[in-house]
Amino acid sequence: MFYNSPLLQLCSPFNSSGPLPVIFERVLMITLLIDFDDAFNQENNDVNQNVSNSIERQSRIHIPGRQSSDILGFRDGSTIVDFEITANMTIQDSAVEALLVGIFNDLKDTFPIRIVSPIDLEPVPPEVFFNQTVTLTCGPSPNLDFTITMSVWTLDGDVIIEDERHIFEQVNGTETLTITNYFSTDEGRYQCRLFDGESIYVQDSNQVFSLLETPTIQVVPRQNTILCEVGQQVLVQCFVQDPYQVEFLQITDSDTGTAIQNQVTITQEDCDNEELIITCQETEFSQFAQNILLLLVRSGTFTCVNDPEFGNGFLNQVGRASCEINEVGEITAICRENGQWEDRENECILQRIAELLFQSQFLDEITLPEFLDDLSNATIELSDPVTENPNNIEAIVTTLSNVGNFVTETDVEISQVSMEDVLLTTGVLTTDQAIEAWNTLNLEAVTELVVPRNVTFRNESFSSLLLFSLEDITRRLTNATFNITTPLVLLNKTTFINNFNGDFNSTVEIDIEGTNGATNLTVITFESLDNVLPPRDENNATGRVINGRVVLVQSDTIINNITFTFDIIDDTLGNPQCVFWNFSLFDGLGGWDDEGCELVERVDQTVTCRCDHLTSFSMLMSPFFPNSLILSFITFIGVAISMASLVICLLIEGYMFTRRRVREDEIKLLRNISIMNIALSLLIANVWFIIGSSITEDGRNNRPACTAATFFIHFFYLALFFWMLNFAMLLLYNMVNLFGGALSKRAQLIIGFSLGYGTPLLIATITIAVTAPNNTYIQETAICWLNWNQSKALLAFVIPALIIVFVNILILIVVIIKVIQSRRMQISVKDNAKSTLASIARTLAILTPFFGITWSLGVGTLVDPSNFGIHVAFAFFNSLQGFFVLVFGTLLDRSVRTEIAEPFSRLYQSSSGSGTRVTSTGASSSIAQFFKNIGRGGGNETSTSASSQAN
Repeated sequence: MFYNSPLLQLCSPFNSSGPLPVIFERVLMITLLIDFDDAFNQENNDVNQNVSNSIERQSRIHIPGRQSSDILGFRDGSTIVDFEITANMTIQDSAVEALLVGIFNDLKDTFPIRIVSPIDLEPVPPEVFFNQTVTLTCGPSPNLDFTITMSVWTLDGDVIIEDERHIFEQVNGTETLTITNYFSTDEGRYQCRLFDGESIYVQDSNQVFSLLETPTIQVVPRQNTILCEVGQQVLVQCFVQDPYQVEFLQITDSDTGTAIQNQVTITQEDCDNEELIITCQETEFSQFAQNILLLLVRSGTFTCVNDPEFGNGFLNQVGRASCEINEVGEITAICRENGQWEDRENECILQRIAELLFQSQFLDEITLPEFLDDLSNATIELSDPVTENPNNIEAIVTTLSNVGNFVTETDVEISQVSMEDVLLTTGVLTTDQAIEAWNTLNLEAVTELVVPRNVTFRNESFSSLLLFSLEDITRRLTNATFNITTPLVLLNKTTFINNFNGDFNSTVEIDIEGTNGATNLTVITFESLDNVLPPRDENNATGRVINGRVVLVQSDTIINNITFTFDIIDDTLGNPQCVFWNFSLFDGLGGWDDEGCELVERVDQTVTCRCDHLTSFSMLMSPFFPNSLILSFITFIGVAISMASLVICLLIEGYMFTRRRVREDEIKLLRNISIMNIALSLLIANVWFIIGSSITEDGRNNRPACTAATFFIHFFYLALFFWMLNFAMLLLYNMVNLFGGALSKRAQLIIGFSLGYGTPLLIATITIAVTAPNNTYIQETAICWLNWNQSKALLAFVIPALIIVFVNILILIVVIIKVIQSRRMQISVKDNAKSTLASIARTLAILTPFFGITWSLGVGTLVDPSNFGIHVAFAFFNSLQGFFVLVFGTLLDRSVRTEIAEPFSRLYQSSSGSGTRVTSTGASSSIAQFFKNIGRGGGNETSTSASSQAN
């Protein structure tokens, strides 16, 4: 048992006795947790006397045949007391332990003491395998007067923090540490320190706990179909790596060893059951086993016969075979009409790589460096089988993706040493030996999009995922200037102010001008990443060649202009093109794109390219938006116009709110409040869109900021639509209740604000709560907007928006019907109410189809993300929403124009004097008429002059 307690340290270095023992002696020590003073060695010292009396008293009680007990001296090390016990018989370890417990109990109330357990920490079970649950129990003897007030567990000196894998629990005066998933990063020497006040009880493993290699069992056949004949014998085989041994459970006197085989005799009972399961199990560790399934049929004609892997099979039957030793998974195939097992799927992965993939889901800041070291070592040591099998590459890329997600979400820094491990791992994946495996991965990813098959293809691009993971990890590099050089990858991290020029590996030169202040720049130059990224472009043309080094550039500031000069690999190739890897192409599989990049010049053996990328509004609906300067200009010019229009709209509606006629007219007031909140929601949404765009290039570096921007964009765009719904409900309510409504103005305001802001807040909050556990709230690309590929969170915006558009159209239809009915019934409505309701109806009749068209185009970008025309149309309509709200929601309202005209009328009258009253009235009427006629093409409607309506 082990305990942590700051009290006394007891140990017995040796047991000395002569050949013909007469006197036996043990030299022991205790540790007092007090500052050492040489005065303690004086016999009349209080400390000396207290300790001496306790040793004397307890030795008489616990040491049979005791002869003497003498203090040898006090020494430094807190305060260590060495003492000697002699007896006329052998002094047993149990007696020594009882003696030390007695001394502890005597002195604990006088001095804090450190006691070291004589028993080592031991894992349960004693043999530990990967992902096994392991328990360590630490605690003093029940006779020790020790109450645990605190505990500290360490692994190789590092404190273990309680988390989902490490669970601490106190039971009956002991403490247990349970490790629910034991990994290689858990190997080492454990120590437990238990505290009772200032006293300490220490228990140590005194050895390194190590994982045993997991047995991987291979059986032949894994599955076979045979005609059932009683007495028929079937050969079964089983293999395992050394030093393990296996045996067949159902076979009497089964062979044992690393490679065994036996004959199985088919019985009538087997035929009646229609199947026979034979289990091959490791002889010592029964948890490791593999089954052989024999399917027994009474009749039939096999289409596939005696295949060495899959055996016999009927048409379209699925066959199964084992992987190689040291691999996990299985191989499947389908029996086809030609008698061959086809559509073969190999799901085998190296055991060590599979374990690292699983472990990558449970990383923490302490284990990350060791994990990345294990990953690079495993990838290098197993480089041949890794690069030969696409499954191994897929597993390692997924592992790096998990690392990238972890460091992004937790803001853990990546050290230079850890980054070197990442680059070494990446280098193995990009070697020439891996080309065939990458071709398989990339081909299957595209084939799945074009021609779905019955077998399971990769539905994502692992070439894109590798590059994206490296971007995530690179963003978390520690702030320092350094270089990392590996055989196939070069990394340079530096800091510059305003301008930068660098030459990397003598093959790539980078120039950056005009940044704002200090910039941390990381450049990774790949020797052979062209083996990974397929040369397909946005037109799916694959006849191109990557004719230069692939470079990854990361910056903590936005860079709008960067120039690359590449050395040409093959100068016989013509028509060079400057491209970047666009993750959005091919429904997120990725491809090379030249949008925003241009060829500057080609001189001798070099090509110079300049790139400049902005963000488009089309990101709001399509997660696969094209990087286009046209879209960017439409978006941001439109946004500028829209925001200016919204500010004007808010100023006008704010002025309207000050007018007594508006405040006293319930319908006008509610119309005014609705328009103000529509404009305000859209304005704030646009502001957050700009903020999100500003961190788009750095969105994965500052994921919390990107998440916040996404939340507020989502919330305020929803608020816009729900206030549009409020606007429509206001019209419907007042048209249905032509003779006056039952709801008070206050009640309508409460309902309006609850619907306008409460419902969007609820939807936005639920969306982020539901997607947070899987980290699928924002897009996996560097875009601050709702996720589509993984969680379909984007539907939390699309569905409410389109439903509201549809409901508003229905409300307009109901209103039109109601108006027709009211005219037939000759129902009279006050002129002011009639005018205001007509204005609301006109606004809805224009804005609802406008919003409907806008966001229907947004849905079009989801359905056909490669259609550039839809993206342009959506960006155009979306960017001008604010302008339309100003014109059709505010300026076309007659009462608004009249109220705006009145100050001008009064000003004109006061400047003209009373002698020209008729003229001033005429001028006032003309000014009012001018505002009324905006959007009406003049018109001949007669209205009261502004001067006659003065309050």
